[in-house]
Amino acid sequence: MTDPKSPRSDRAARSARSATPPTTSGTISRTTTSGDKSDLSPRGAAAGEGRRLTPGERNELRRQERRAARRAEPSNDRKGGSAPRRQESAAGVSGDRSEASEAARGGSAKGRPGRGSAKGGPARGSAKGGPGQASAKGGPERAHRHREAVRPEAGGDDVYRAGFACFVGRPNAGKSTLTNAIIGQKIAITSNKPQTTRHVIRGILHRENAQLVLVDTPGLHRPRTLLGERLNDLVREVWSEVDVIGVCFPADEPVGRGDRFISQEMAELKATVFAVVTKVDLVSPQKLAEHLLAVSALHDFAEIVPVSAVSGHQMQSLVDMMIKYLPESPQLYPDDVLTDEPEQVLIAELIREAALEGVRDELPHSIAVLVEEMMVEGGLTKIYADLYVERDSQKSIVIGTRGARLKEVGSRARLEIEKLLDTKVYLDLHVRVAKEWQRDPRQLRKLGF
Repeated sequence: MTDPKSPRSDRAARSARSATPPTTSGTISRTTTSGDKSDLSPRGAAAGEGRRLTPGERNELRRQERRAARRAEPSNDRKGGSAPRRQESAAGVSGDRSEASEAARGGSAKGRPGRGSAKGGPARGSAKGGPGQASAKGGPERAHRHREAVRPEAGGDDVYRAGFACFVGRPNAGKSTLTNAIIGQKIAITSNKPQTTRHVIRGILHRENAQLVLVDTPGLHRPRTLLGERLNDLVREVWSEVDVIGVCFPADEPVGRGDRFISQEMAELKATVFAVVTKVDLVSPQKLAEHLLAVSALHDFAEIVPVSAVSGHQMQSLVDMMIKYLPESPQLYPDDVLTDEPEQVLIAELIREAALEGVRDELPHSIAVLVEEMMVEGGLTKIYADLYVERDSQKSIVIGTRGARLKEVGSRARLEIEKLLDTKVYLDLHVRVAKEWQRDPRQLRKLGF
């Protein structure tokens, strides 16, 4: 996978690119490549060679190109503010079924933190567009950063603002639910299981005088696996690249050590940091007041906003406040783009969300999903996907008695995918075992982590 850089040296260059819709040069394969099923190499296109690059090889190529770009950029461009939009070329991937591979990844179209779109295009309105794949690594390149956002003076603000914001916090703090509520469409999966989010996903909110790019991130946690360590690294990488950070504190849980640890890390960042007290619909006014006092003692937050994504309480105020801290900037995405996440990644996440429902606490962390193939025949989209677990006993749980549970997972996921694609869907699921994939560096490289 190639990763051409698009560094911006000045505001004029950024303005010129902002009028161009995000595109990339790759598409996923719509036919299954024949080959030995024991071959563990995913089938990514290798430029100039008669073979396919593995995700690990593509990630190493991206790292080498990022290092080269950083060495080439002026030293004063590496300080402060936020990183630029980037442009990547994504070769299609549909890895072999004999080893664990989660929903394969692709390049960024436009934007800084997170992943981007494959050639199939970003989701537009009904989220139509060609299927693509995105990198789980997802971190933004740092070819250039524009200035730190400053709070506008009181009074009218007629300038156009555009920039990046993210919600951070410990697992299950309500970050993905907030992101979906603000964007107005489901772009990030949610569940009552901690650490549901594994990828950086971007959603775009359009206003007449502003554009807010929300970056959904995994929850920061004490890692017990190599995957957990790499997800934490991904979260911190996003922190350093956005303009505004909202630290989420669930109102129905007391402030704990994890909250204090995250708040301390915020002190070292240049972005504007505010607190978001979530799930206020679950507590009494008295308990909420006590919680707000506890949160205010953690850090000198620019703002503290109590909200409920379920009831809509203060959600509009939250959006207005985030936009207030964005830098002046031209529009970053076309008006009809709600997310630059490739469809194939969104589909894999919807399947994983369906698989998480009703399983025991230890199983959700062991499930990964790879969409192997997508094809359109007439008015029907055919999707072939694999669910990976770490042990044979977990495989039996996911399949259920006589396949009943797997059938339920497929039905639930198919309905959500049909909403996403706005078309009829045939979904074919298989469950496979990849021993201890969360702790295996080789398998994680193949997954793109």
